[in-house]
Amino acid sequence: MRYLLTLLLLCAAPAYAADRITGRDFATRSEVIAPHAMAATSHPLATQIALDVMKQGGSAVDAAIAANAALGLMEPTGNGVGGDLFAIVWDPKTKKLYGYNGSGRSPKSLTLDYFQKQGLTDIPPLGPLPVSVPGAVDGWFALHDRFGKAPMKDVLAPAIRYAREGHPVAETIAYYWGRSVPRLSKYPGFSEQFTVGGRAPRTGELWKNPNLADTLQKISDGGRDAFYKGDIARTIDAYFKANGGFLSYEDLAAHHGEWVEPVSTNYRGYDIWELPPNGQGIAALQMLNVLEGYDFSKIPFGSAEHVHLFVEAKKLAFADRARWYADPAFQPAPVAKLISKAYAQQRRKLISEDKPLREVQPGTPAELDQGDTIYLTTADADGMMVSLIQSNYRGMGSGMAPPGLGFILQDRGEMFVLKPGHPNTFEPGKRPFQTIIPAFITKDGKPFVSFGLMGGAMQPQGHVQMVMNLVDFGMNLQEAGDAPRIQHENDTEPTGQNTAMSDGGVVQLESGFPYETVRGLMDKGHHVEWALGPYGGYQAIRRDPQTGVYFGASESRKDGQAAGY
Repeated sequence: MRYLLTLLLLCAAPAYAADRITGRDFATRSEVIAPHAMAATSHPLATQIALDVMKQGGSAVDAAIAANAALGLMEPTGNGVGGDLFAIVWDPKTKKLYGYNGSGRSPKSLTLDYFQKQGLTDIPPLGPLPVSVPGAVDGWFALHDRFGKAPMKDVLAPAIRYAREGHPVAETIAYYWGRSVPRLSKYPGFSEQFTVGGRAPRTGELWKNPNLADTLQKISDGGRDAFYKGDIARTIDAYFKANGGFLSYEDLAAHHGEWVEPVSTNYRGYDIWELPPNGQGIAALQMLNVLEGYDFSKIPFGSAEHVHLFVEAKKLAFADRARWYADPAFQPAPVAKLISKAYAQQRRKLISEDKPLREVQPGTPAELDQGDTIYLTTADADGMMVSLIQSNYRGMGSGMAPPGLGFILQDRGEMFVLKPGHPNTFEPGKRPFQTIIPAFITKDGKPFVSFGLMGGAMQPQGHVQMVMNLVDFGMNLQEAGDAPRIQHENDTEPTGQNTAMSDGGVVQLESGFPYETVRGLMDKGHHVEWALGPYGGYQAIRRDPQTGVYFGASESRKDGQAAGY
């Protein structure tokens, strides 16, 4: 009965008329095309801010920071100055990609022994205990110091103005805000700063955050130290001391992000770039290496064979993700071997074309020797392109909102494991496993696409689907994001919060896949389910290498916008 209901739900998708130009059932609109600059974010006002910054002479990095600051106000359900940040930047002067890891570390005074004495087997998802140092503001200034052109006071001015004067809340954001309020209202400072008389703001309702405006103004005037070593840090310190937490002034003052070398694999002539752990980006590279062994010119998009091979490649990569991905300062991963073609060839042998893998072991050292969020991307008239992702983690984060600051601290520390010997075991001053990952594609040494797809474990799966849609299935930038998505769930996690996969997991399909695909997957032995909403949010910019013209795309499932000039 359960399988019959699942099948009926999958086949009860609404009818779509084919796009009048492309003929694709799922196409929503055209790509945005512009000659000078482009921005794609999850909020139209943030996109306009980014464009304004570039029109006034700012770089793509300035535009990305300005948009990110505005999104902390406009989309607090996904990000803010209380969270972490990762970025990949194409610099046209050096013709090179630069990676930045802006993730924060666990409090130095919190120990594994404390959790064990409290009888905890997992770190709570909310409240003071999962809070780690927020790295976003430090990331802004690191990026700006290297690639900024406009003064930071001009970059942050639009977000400050909107925070004081207000902006109308967008539809999707209002929905998720409404879901967060009941869970987070018990935490000190949340209701006072993030509700309207105890409720979430409604769609179209004007929202102001004067406390955040004050915080951003202090950062604008005093730089990154105003956040990590000034009154803001002292307020955070006092707040956690008063509310059973461990994040301290010393933790904030000691914080620093780091520049890292992006890593890549070549997929059918295109170089796909990700950042190394503690993030999960290399899972996308591992999946692509496995999938490169199949000829998708003979395998149609959306067919049972396409979905099956994608899911099996994902299982292999995620088994390694659970075993090897962690803070490299504590547990270095064999990244070069994990993303090698030889390793992919070995792992590919585990895939059957007729039945799914029920359980998957990670690669062994011997074999290897032969982690809610916003994503945005900007591109400027000089050819600089920025791929940036920023997050509070679980929706609006921990719920911990220090008085008078106008933001919520992230709960990324929930991703630690409370078992000694695990790569992601909690340790003081350690960075947790991260799900947020920016991505970039180059071809023949030139920038091709800056893109990302937020959404927890969906992110590497989404990255791979976008690459395949563009490279294997010939879609344009907007079609690649509009196409129905696949998500596989119930693998073993790096957080150790579930048991090892033993039943093959669950294949979730977005509406738009045909009945024949669902039936074919079930015939192979997959457990297929319909799911509403867990497929992430996509933004992308492509650069024509001949003309320099930009093509932009934005997530049709969210409130966002791609725009250029």
